[in-house]
Amino acid sequence: MTQQGMLATAAATARKPVIVANDLGIGQGKSTLLKLVADVMIPDEGRVAVTGGVAPLIEITGGFVDDLSVRENVYLTAGLHGMSVPEIENRFDEIISFADIGDFLDTPYKHLSSGMRVRIAFSVISRLEEPILLVDEVLAVGDRQFKEKCYNRIDELLASGRTMFFVSHSEADLLRFCTRGLYLDKGKLILDGPIQEVVDRYNADYK
Repeated sequence: MTQQGMLATAAATARKPVIVANDLGIGQGKSTLLKLVADVMIPDEGRVAVTGGVAPLIEITGGFVDDLSVRENVYLTAGLHGMSVPEIENRFDEIISFADIGDFLDTPYKHLSSGMRVRIAFSVISRLEEPILLVDEVLAVGDRQFKEKCYNRIDELLASGRTMFFVSHSEADLLRFCTRGLYLDKGKLILDGPIQEVVDRYNADYK
């Protein structure tokens, strides 16, 4: 495994770029970059300017409390991300239905499987109204059917004009979601261009 990676961007509309990152290697700081955009880390130099609210699917199960029930965690996590109680109540059934864990509402979070934890976390965060969505390889855990369900939800968000920053190990996902790419190697920008061109260049260099 080499220590290089590829950062890609796509455009749902001309005004709302979608940013997608693919980590085919390690150590390039792409996940760190997402945290900078989310304002949970401070850059050592320079600055990061974000012009809208952010819905972070980074370390997706972070913030959930083991001893609280699924129901309580939905209210807690959605509230921490800015949803009001009436908004949570209006979307609660939709959140639970998407996650398909209606039989576990009063189960302590610590007793859920890793896949179930991803389901509820993605369902909550993807219902936020923030214009920027940060997605960091959150679907590495979970069955194929639920992954496709999540990808369809991402398609819906992009179609509505959201901006997305997406880290994935999957070249197929890059080509599905992206139109523009930034190819990084050892922290340096090698190529900024159409996603297929960037993928081809990366593959030519490292495969």
